[in-house]
Amino acid sequence: MRRRLLSRGLLLVTAAVLGGLYLASFHGLQPEYALVPDRSEVVNPERQEAVPAYDLLGRSLPAAEAARCPPDRLGPAHGAVRIDSGLLALGRKSFYRETFGNEVFFTDVLGLLAGPVPLWQYMKAMLALRGSASTNLRVRTVRDATVGGRLFREGEWIDTGLDVPRGAWMPLGVTLKLSRGSIKVGLSCAACHATVDPASGKVVQGAPNGDLAAGLLLALAPNSAAYFPHASRAALEEALRASTQQLAGRDGRPQPLPDAAALEEAVDAVFLSWPPGSFDATTDLVSNPTDLPDSYTEGDHPYGWSGFAAGGAFKGLAALSNNVHAQNSDALAQAEVSGPLFGLDADIFLATLLQNAAAEDWRFDPAAGRSATAWFELLDPTPGVPGVNELVPLPGFPAVTSAAPDGLVASSPGFLFNQQNHAMAAWQNSLRPPPPGPAPVAARLVAGRQVFERAGCASCHGGDWLTHNQVIAARRLGTEPSRAAAFNAARPLLGNSVLWRFDTPVPLPPDAGRFDVPLLHLSPPQLALAWGASGGGYKTPSLVGLAWSAPYLHDGGVAVGPPGDATALGVAATRWGGVAPDAAASLRALLDRQQRARVVAANEADPRLQAAHVTGRGHEFWVDAGSGWGPDAQRQLIDYLLALQAPATPASGATCSALENPPSQQTGATP
Repeated sequence: MRRRLLSRGLLLVTAAVLGGLYLASFHGLQPEYALVPDRSEVVNPERQEAVPAYDLLGRSLPAAEAARCPPDRLGPAHGAVRIDSGLLALGRKSFYRETFGNEVFFTDVLGLLAGPVPLWQYMKAMLALRGSASTNLRVRTVRDATVGGRLFREGEWIDTGLDVPRGAWMPLGVTLKLSRGSIKVGLSCAACHATVDPASGKVVQGAPNGDLAAGLLLALAPNSAAYFPHASRAALEEALRASTQQLAGRDGRPQPLPDAAALEEAVDAVFLSWPPGSFDATTDLVSNPTDLPDSYTEGDHPYGWSGFAAGGAFKGLAALSNNVHAQNSDALAQAEVSGPLFGLDADIFLATLLQNAAAEDWRFDPAAGRSATAWFELLDPTPGVPGVNELVPLPGFPAVTSAAPDGLVASSPGFLFNQQNHAMAAWQNSLRPPPPGPAPVAARLVAGRQVFERAGCASCHGGDWLTHNQVIAARRLGTEPSRAAAFNAARPLLGNSVLWRFDTPVPLPPDAGRFDVPLLHLSPPQLALAWGASGGGYKTPSLVGLAWSAPYLHDGGVAVGPPGDATALGVAATRWGGVAPDAAASLRALLDRQQRARVVAANEADPRLQAAHVTGRGHEFWVDAGSGWGPDAQRQLIDYLLALQAPATPASGATCSALENPPSQQTGATP
């Protein structure tokens, strides 16, 4: 009876809210909603910070030390970010609900709601939960659809991997916005980097959403081709071969327009090869999705699997947060670099993305007598800015930098430049994973630590944060190499790391000041590796929160199901099989060469995983019989690794005396 009343209550609330939003949308308003969980509904509340503290382009200044510094040393002219309760509150809110306007790309261009699973099916699935939680919102198709060579039947259940906390009527990380009666859906950071605890139904902040079916959801959209930079060069070349139409590029020369149907089919097939819990965040025209990382970020610099986000505020964490919205949620923003990256004229690139846009008014018509650029400018909700998201070009745009790997910074009008990214970075650094469960007895943890040290693990995973903060060459690690080189094509676009001053309002005034960003945290050889030189490399990740981040390695290939299920070996049998990878069993496969060989063999037997460059190979640092370790020592090490927690206090910071050399200042508008 109680569940029935709750279901009816949710239905009435949903109808009332949607009705009110619908009416408001016709009066110049754009109402929106996204779930920001109450702190009582999270498993791991963020650490309470001693504020105000400061970040000075990667150098942390604790509150006690900041109180001894002259105020002029802690201003925006020095690249300082003041960390206070207001910034942390903005960071939390932005993490859960900020889209920077990406609902335009995802809804009007890509068409996340225009495929065989419309919005009302998601709402129906939400109401069917009757207030209970779900780690995998299941929805049904409303019509037959052939996608990437696979037939989806009407009424077929789709595992979205979207997480719904108890009592919620929206999945984590999904934002609804209404504009003149049209419902649009956007995505925030929480869709990938928060999950629901199955036991309590509460939110686990910062834990990766290990079954989010990002590739499948993209493939089901009718214009997945608009996301082709994340797919494969073969898909683009196939569409160019099938081209039957030429358009004039910006230089006036006629060039082939990729065939829309051929590109859609090829891109869909690529996206269907991405395992749940993974995503390809690079635009190198190589399908190499990586495991979704956690957001337990303090001490885990440089950021990104290859360490490419290394400069600027919070040791590059702000640059990583920015990358999601400046590149991954608006492919239209890449038009100005489409020549060097994709071999397409900027006008042809825009035509390719818009020729089959989901919303009819966005669909580019070559016969309309306008170029694709002119067509786009008629519709662009952010005129004067690349793409449709709320972005700010940097002084050297379209050059890219280690402080802003896209040459663009997501910043909403009414905020200061980079303010939201700074806020999310500061807030993520306050997150700690929840304890994984009852801790083993202390003596066993001591024994596990001794194995950890004697086996040499601490040589790379040492210190409080269990990482030496270095990028290691992929050829040395032996892991699947394609993702390590993903930024190599963008290296010729690298320019000086220059940012607008952090006290600059958005939109930028004509006299906005700017400054050079020192790259304090990585040497030139390390930066070169991070950006794909010599085959590239992978950064040594922190081991904090291993209990929440299975499977392992950058490709998520070391995946094993729970004990007792001998068949759940590899990604296909776990993630595609609906079996959550078990942390202890997957760690054993990481450490034991015989078990790893079985996992790698299982991965290599699946052509989808081969197409996605998911193998589980490499990182061959064994703690097994072949290296002289018995099974009890291996179990002790695994117990120790799963019990690892971050330090209770923030990392030690700089002192006032370390701030003698502020970044050089420049003023004036960019020529």
